Amino acid sequence: MIDFFLDSYKNAPLWHIALEFITFVCGILSVWFAKKENIWVYPTGLIATAISVYLLYVAGYIGDMIINAYFSIMSIYGWYVWAKGGTVEDNLPITRTNFNEKIIGILLFIVTIFVVFGIYKYFDYEIHPDNYVDMISSGIFFAGMWYMARKKIENWTLWIIGDIIVVPLYAYRGLGMLSLQYIIFTILAISAYLEWRKILDSKKQLS
Repeated sequence: MIDFFLDSYKNAPLWHIALEFITFVCGILSVWFAKKENIWVYPTGLIATAISVYLLYVAGYIGDMIINAYFSIMSIYGWYVWAKGGTVEDNLPITRTNFNEKIIGILLFIVTIFVVFGIYKYFDYEIHPDNYVDMISSGIFFAGMWYMARKKIENWTLWIIGDIIVVPLYAYRGLGMLSLQYIIFTILAISAYLEWRKILDSKKQLS
């Protein structure tokens, strides 16, 4: 198993490995901060996604590159929305999605799949079976990132599903560090969901 993860880095430039490691650390910190409702989720996430855009572009994984470019944009948006609330006591509260927000999430998922597919076609990239998995995970993450910016608990459900999908995808592509990162993401996302649900349940009891 260790050899499987290390083999893909034998011929990689040292500075690429360093960039992937920075992405690895910042990505985990970002999920941890999100779990704690800490606004540092966004600056750390922005570093991770910006570097990922470059690394995935070099590797030729357009779908993943697009999702990370979107993450970068949504990190700036989410940073603004979370900061707009002011202090920790009166900031944007954790809530569940209403019907309209569920529809928006579904539409984001569907539109993302078609957009990523269209981009592959536009740039005349050969679409392999793993690229279709990439499109589905991109749709899930697009919706999840929007929900996170609005502090909707359903964002964690989508992150868990998406993370589980991309763990074997990145391992198959030889991106061992990213695959390991998403295993950790899955564990943190499950923990975060449980923690946010406790907060929601305690609010119900007080109301």
